[in-house]
Amino acid sequence: MSKVKANAADSATAAADVPERYEDALHALEDLVARMESGDMPLDELLGAYQRGAALLERCRSQLQTLDEQIQVLENGVLKSWKS
Repeated sequence: MSKVKANAADSATAAADVPERYEDALHALEDLVARMESGDMPLDELLGAYQRGAALLERCRSQLQTLDEQIQVLENGVLKSWKS
């Protein structure tokens, strides 16, 4: 398998392997960043780690945005479902 195909597969795997819970995604992101910043991660693993980090960050941001929208609804006196 070529490097380009392998990277595309790694990217899809990274996005699919993101925890549903905010707390779990945040913890995984913090651990990943610490490993990347330590300098102990081999260079060939950094791209995959970056892609996973981007997917984890997107999950966290999305959940925070949903929560913010729900709070705004509550502040306007309207109650809606928490599910997006």
